[in-house]
Amino acid sequence: MLKEHITVLRRLMIFFDLCIVAGSFFLGYFFWDRIQDLYPLSIYISLLPVLLIIWGGLLHFFGMYTSFRVRPMPELLFIVLKAAFFSFVIFSGYIYLFKLQNISRAFIIFVFTFSTLLISLEKAALVIFFRHIRKKGYNFRSILIIGTGKRAQRFIDVVHKHEEWGLKVIGLVDEDVSKVGSVVAGHKVLGSFKDVPDIIHNNIVDEVVFVVPRLWLHKIEEIMHFCEAEGLRVHVAVDYFDLKFSKAKQTDLNGFPLLTFESTPDKLWHLLIKRLFDLVFSGVALLILAPFFVIISIIIKATSEGPVFFRQKRCSLNGRTFTLYKFRTMVKDAEARLDELLRYNEMNGPVFKMENDPRLTRIGKFLRKTSIDELPQLWNVFKGDMSLVGPRPPIPKEVQQYDSWQRRRLSMRPGITCLWQVNGRNRIVDFDEWARLDLEYIDNWSLGLDFKILLKTIPAVLFTRGAK
Repeated sequence: MLKEHITVLRRLMIFFDLCIVAGSFFLGYFFWDRIQDLYPLSIYISLLPVLLIIWGGLLHFFGMYTSFRVRPMPELLFIVLKAAFFSFVIFSGYIYLFKLQNISRAFIIFVFTFSTLLISLEKAALVIFFRHIRKKGYNFRSILIIGTGKRAQRFIDVVHKHEEWGLKVIGLVDEDVSKVGSVVAGHKVLGSFKDVPDIIHNNIVDEVVFVVPRLWLHKIEEIMHFCEAEGLRVHVAVDYFDLKFSKAKQTDLNGFPLLTFESTPDKLWHLLIKRLFDLVFSGVALLILAPFFVIISIIIKATSEGPVFFRQKRCSLNGRTFTLYKFRTMVKDAEARLDELLRYNEMNGPVFKMENDPRLTRIGKFLRKTSIDELPQLWNVFKGDMSLVGPRPPIPKEVQQYDSWQRRRLSMRPGITCLWQVNGRNRIVDFDEWARLDLEYIDNWSLGLDFKILLKTIPAVLFTRGAK
């Protein structure tokens, strides 16, 4: 009966979402028809089924209609935005492919904007409504917990702190028969392992959660088989390792289940958007800046001997190497003279930084001060070697001197700018501090953080903050 209710609710959500899209379609048509005299509705109406299939399919594909009992509202809203973005791209491609020249672009933008706004408001209202009624004791799911240890008690505390999830602990089960009847974290131990079938048959149990020690894993297999046969949803807590920053997730390799621990961002759609932004931004910037590149190249060539561009092997994702490009700011034999200057290194750690480096050319000092020398790295971004935002790419020789914790800088694609750049750059003289800023970026990465760093980079470059 419960599954039937869930199925009906899902179908209702899909129906209302499609009604919103259809309503936006007709509202957009009648609104823009008054403004710019559109073609007859009979021409536009053929697009409606295509629009509904694309919207509904993508919302379903991105997981909108799976249970959002414990999902945060920003995650749901991001699903709506993803569905809207890719729906717009696919729908626009459909119009272009079939050469539907008589369709108003303003109408299309209106429909997608209004649909996105209304579906977002609908989801927010549903989340608020369901959380409200769950706090009142309605629409809850009954869970049976296998295990009574500290981890199980910690799990119960989490459930108690989030009444809006609508999870109700009906009791616990332990291997030790002597614990039956005792109270743990405010809930009664209903039985031992052999009592699980009777407990499930005599109580309303929607889900079973195993929070047991690693040594018990072979002991719970029989109970898991029973729950599987009964059609119950089963969860196994896997917080067996006290990892500091890695996040666990379940993956599947051709039917072989794996428990994966990741210490780097794993939001694939977010990373895809980041890459698309890098590609578009760097491509446009290279086209716009091409005349400026020619001028800088002429100045560099006219004021010192040597090539226009400085090429150097750098480390990228997980130690991959690539050729980094910069405008040359030093004399022709700068690399050969490095050893004699190492004693003047102002950076603590495996990085060389020196104020008033004698190898700098006159124009090179200006290019360094204004960060103009970094602009050719837009080509590295376009190629995919780098990103606009990310840890700065190190030299392989420096990486060989890293401590193991510092090597985690290489777990994300390097960038032109980063937290180090916008937090004083050359004012930071300890490589450990530099590495910690990079790890702070990796551990807290989001598209919003990238955007903030890009915004902070502008004044940092304009006012040469921290530059030498």
